[in-house]
Amino acid sequence: MEQLYAILACTILGCLAVFQVALVVGAPLGRFAWGGQHDVLPQKLRVGSVVSIVLYALFGYSALAKAGLVPVPVSETFTGIVMWVLTAYFIVGVAMNAISRSKPERFVMTPVALVLAILFLLLSLD
Repeated sequence: MEQLYAILACTILGCLAVFQVALVVGAPLGRFAWGGQHDVLPQKLRVGSVVSIVLYALFGYSALAKAGLVPVPVSETFTGIVMWVLTAYFIVGVAMNAISRSKPERFVMTPVALVLAILFLLLSLD
């Protein structure tokens, strides 16, 4: 099951990365991200989206490493700790998205963050 959780998490993270790329190139989807205050993100938030893409890649690699699908970069113990940290990160993401002033962000990104929190929790417990 661990491999399934990792693949599902990577699929969602990949979709989020594509979404962030769209924001970086100026797609009018800003109401779904970064507090939803801009349809087209200003330069500063576009940089934040680029950072998000890099983080999603690292998160995905960590999930795959925990599931044994790619080499573990440091140690099994470290990877296990990273899973718990990412679980906490996504739980915070659920809360942050749930209190967003942007209705589209609340209704779309809160469930996405919740699913990721659950998947990373399941990876942490395995």
